[in-house]
Amino acid sequence: MPITHWQTSRFLIDLSKPKVMGIVNITPDSFSDGGQFESNTKALKHAENLLQQGADILDIGGESSRPGAQALSVEEELSRVLPFVREAAKWQVPLSVDTYKPEVMKAALDLGADIINDIWALRQPGAWDVIAQFPNCGICLMHMHRDPQTMQIEPMKGNVVHSVKDFLAQQLFKAVSLGIKKERIVLDSGVGFGKTTEQNLAMLSHQASFLSLGQPLLAGWSRKSSLGKILAVDGHEPASSDRLGASLAAALLAVQNGAAIVRVHDVKETVQALKVWQAVQANVSAP
Repeated sequence: MPITHWQTSRFLIDLSKPKVMGIVNITPDSFSDGGQFESNTKALKHAENLLQQGADILDIGGESSRPGAQALSVEEELSRVLPFVREAAKWQVPLSVDTYKPEVMKAALDLGADIINDIWALRQPGAWDVIAQFPNCGICLMHMHRDPQTMQIEPMKGNVVHSVKDFLAQQLFKAVSLGIKKERIVLDSGVGFGKTTEQNLAMLSHQASFLSLGQPLLAGWSRKSSLGKILAVDGHEPASSDRLGASLAAALLAVQNGAAIVRVHDVKETVQALKVWQAVQANVSAP
């Protein structure tokens, strides 16, 4: 049977209707909003606004994963993420932490975080061991080609849909073999992480291939550079903050094609768009 609920540390998240994951970047260099919410006070205020706008889940990131971003030390990431998690854990809302470092995973989960959203799909040494210590935490396993420093210098070649599906299937198999229940696992094809615009679009149009793995899917199209390339006029791409319409279209297409969760910067507008989509779906059988 399809998985309809996502088991996380404190919450059983109902995925029968699409959920909106609001992005909170506590970074100076993220591709879209780097530096805007760098201080903990600003990040918490931003997160409160996202919740008021209808976010179902908050996704906190202390290290940028944009193409070319430099890796951050464990100490620096902890100093950015933990003060936020410590305060936001009081809000009784699902908290996801976007990290690949086992030390950050453990510290955040100790403070009450619910989900680990890992661009490395728990491939860093020690990551599986941390997850084993928290038998109910939610996990998002994402596909990434190479690493953030090199992924767009030499993107994937060939049929990425098959390659990404095979990778996600392998990581899912490993998780289950280690005793992690499938109800805890969400998969992400990794839009923009080492793929060309055409490859990203192929993954969107063939998203059913990933659904065949039997797990809920998370889609992260918000403001991505592929959308900028599609919107380009005379070779000039709009700034990331000027890709709202394209982000909404991609999010709706992802949901239409089966995504259970969309990870977005523009929560209010995405929530509105999804309400229209849901209203249409509710009346699809009407004469």
